[in-house]
Amino acid sequence: MTEEFEAGGAVLNRTQVNVVRLTGLAGIIGGILLIVVAVVAWVGVSSQLRAENIVIPDDAPILAGKVVDGPIDAFVQAGVIDMHAREMADGKTYAELDQDDPLRPVVMNASFLRASLFTSVISFGMALFAGGAGVLFLLFGWAIRTMVPPLPRSR
Repeated sequence: MTEEFEAGGAVLNRTQVNVVRLTGLAGIIGGILLIVVAVVAWVGVSSQLRAENIVIPDDAPILAGKVVDGPIDAFVQAGVIDMHAREMADGKTYAELDQDDPLRPVVMNASFLRASLFTSVISFGMALFAGGAGVLFLLFGWAIRTMVPPLPRSR
């Protein structure tokens, strides 16, 4: 006779209970790992940005004088760089400038700086997403293990 456990309308044998509980444990461990990786990524990107000593200029719409070290700061600074580059180039982008225009390298550098800042914004977003997914994995794993308790040991 095999031991069985009734979970809602399902009847599970010992092997199935163990597999479900192991799946829940994997969710908990995976969730913890995702949260740790998210925090490490966030701190890493933030510290690298801070090390560049980028200060948002006084003509920025918000956060003037703040050192860039987060997603909102990086987004604002990218906008300020775009504003300055377009002012210098009479509203033109790199692609719109003539190839022999002396401002083209400056506008190109501005474009590269903006792309780098947007990359950091995306990195912060991915870290936040990973952390959120980690919390969900952790909760789902815990819920699964709570709904299917371990069977008593066989004698």
